[in-house]
Amino acid sequence: MSDRLTNDAVVKVARLARLDLTPDEIERATEKLGDMLDHFADIDALDLSAIEPMNQPLPIVNVMRDDVVEPCLDRDEVLAAAPQAEDGRFRVPPIIGFAG
Repeated sequence: MSDRLTNDAVVKVARLARLDLTPDEIERATEKLGDMLDHFADIDALDLSAIEPMNQPLPIVNVMRDDVVEPCLDRDEVLAAAPQAEDGRFRVPPIIGFAG
């Protein structure tokens, strides 16, 4: 187990995250998180000076195409199939506390 992490630190973070952990869960979390910190320390100890930094391991190429206007669905036909439509748009129920 890592000497960088204590049960008190895990309890504090759990409280900030509003997690209600049992003493066994706190012990297990401290052990697992400590193992992770130890692993990160092992990675930090590697000599990577000869490795060139990269932000993407695979080459990325933008695929561009011309914008071409093509026929699409008729708006009135699509809205006619909708459960609710209003002012030429789909009407959907409010998501967050709006009763209007």
